[in-house]
Amino acid sequence: MPEVTVVGVGADGWDGLSSKAREAISSAEVVMGSVRQLELVPGDEKVAWPSPLSESLPGLLATYKDQKICVLASGDPTFHGIGTTLTRLLGPEAVHVIPHPSSVSLACARLGWPQDQVQVVSLVGHPLELVHPHVQPGRRLVVLSWGAHTPAEVAQLLTDRGYGDSEITVLEQLGSAQETVRTTKARDWDHPVDALNVIGIDCRPDADARLLPTSPGLPDDAYESDGQLTKREVRAVTLSRLAPVPGQLLWDVGGGAGSIAIEWTRHHPSCRAVAIERDPDRAKRLDRNAAGLGVVVRTVVGAAPDALAELESPDAIFIGGGGTKPGVIETCWEALNPGGRLVMNGVTLETETLIARWYADLGGDLVRLSVQRASPVGGMTGWRAAMPVTIWSVTK
Repeated sequence: MPEVTVVGVGADGWDGLSSKAREAISSAEVVMGSVRQLELVPGDEKVAWPSPLSESLPGLLATYKDQKICVLASGDPTFHGIGTTLTRLLGPEAVHVIPHPSSVSLACARLGWPQDQVQVVSLVGHPLELVHPHVQPGRRLVVLSWGAHTPAEVAQLLTDRGYGDSEITVLEQLGSAQETVRTTKARDWDHPVDALNVIGIDCRPDADARLLPTSPGLPDDAYESDGQLTKREVRAVTLSRLAPVPGQLLWDVGGGAGSIAIEWTRHHPSCRAVAIERDPDRAKRLDRNAAGLGVVVRTVVGAAPDALAELESPDAIFIGGGGTKPGVIETCWEALNPGGRLVMNGVTLETETLIARWYADLGGDLVRLSVQRASPVGGMTGWRAAMPVTIWSVTK
C-alpha cells in the first residue's frame, strides 16, 4: 500500500494551511475526513468517514489502496487524532504526518497558560467521569469536548464535586473567524455553545470540597461497600507492594468494592485494571465506584481460577478474596508477566497458612499489619484494634 499523508486542519480551513499541506491535499487522488473537514478544502474525490470508523477503516483503506490518499485530521493528527490510529494500523513507515497547531496549544495560547503545566483530558468517545481524578486544588485542565453538550456536563460535575467556584473557559471554533472565548464560574455556566469547542478549567475548591488525591489510601467512605473493602491503611500498604507503573495491567482477584483496582488506575491515566468478582451485585457496585472516582475498570463476573482463563497476562496481581480456592494462586503465578508483582492479603488462619506455604516456596516479603483506631470508651477515648492483616508480596 502506498504512503498515506495525514494533514492537520484547523477551524480556519484552507487559509490556515501551509503550502506543503495544501500541496498534499491538491495532489491527492482521494481525500478522506469528517464531513466538516472535507467542506474546508477543495478536491474532486472526497470520502467521508463511515461510522463506526475504527471497524471500517481497514476496509476503506484497502478499497483505495491503488490511489494516492490524503487523510484530514483536526489540529495535530498524532495528538488524540487519526494519525495515531493510522500509524498503529499501517506502521510508521507508511504514514506521513503534516501537523497543524493542536486545539490544546491554541487554547493555552489564548489563556496564557504554560502548555507543559496543564493536564489534558479527552472526552471524545470517553465517559465524563474521567475528569474526576484530575480535579485537584490549583490544577489547570484542558478538556477536549465531545460536542456542544460537554461544557454544561463538565460544569455540573465540577459543581457537584465541590469545585463550583472553578473558573471555566469555553473556547469555540479556535482559529476561525467565528472564534469565541467566554469565561465564568462553573456553578454559573449556562450558555449554548458550538459543537467545536475546548474547555479550560482553573480548579478552585469550595471551602468544604473533599480532597480525593491520586495517591493510595482514599477514605473508606469514598466507596460504596457491603463491608468487602480493603481498608484505607491496608490499601495504602498493599498498593505500595503492587507498585503501579504507567501502562501496566493489574488483576484484582476478588474485587469486592474495587478499591485496589480503582486506586491502581487512578495512579496514572494509562494504568489498566481488571477486577474479577463472582457476586453480580458486588460487581455492579464496583462499577459504580469506578465511575464515581473517575476511572474505567473492566469487571469480569465470575470466580477464579476459571474466570482468569481468557484474560490478558498482567503485570501485577492482587488476591484479596478467594485465594484459598484450589488453583487460584497457581493460575495467577503462571499468568503473571516476568518482573510482575503478586500480592495476597489474608486475615483468617486458613489464608495465613496458605500464604506461609507459598512464602516458603517462592520467598518474597511477608508483613503483618495491625491497625488501631481511637474510639469512645465511656466518657474517654481508647484504642480499638481491627483484625490484623497478613500481606505477602513477591516478584516473579
